[in-house]
Amino acid sequence: MQLGTRWSVGQAAPSDLPATVVDAVRQVEAELSRDGVDASTWRWTLTWLERKPVVELDDGTAIRLDARGEAAITNPDDAPEED
Repeated sequence: MQLGTRWSVGQAAPSDLPATVVDAVRQVEAELSRDGVDASTWRWTLTWLERKPVVELDDGTAIRLDARGEAAITNPDDAPEED
């Protein structure tokens, strides 16, 4: 794993991210804004795993590239509950 960078919600994403990941970041940020979530102090963390970007928001939302190279968003609220 290679450490990437961190940036605040609403700021420009790193230029080396694929456009599909940047689009997904903007989609998540738009949903947060639409839902009235104050994410002004939240940050994104970028790491590289096997040369593929993994982007995670402070609330646990994660964006990864799937096998087709499309951005897949995982929301922590959608995770199955443990027994």
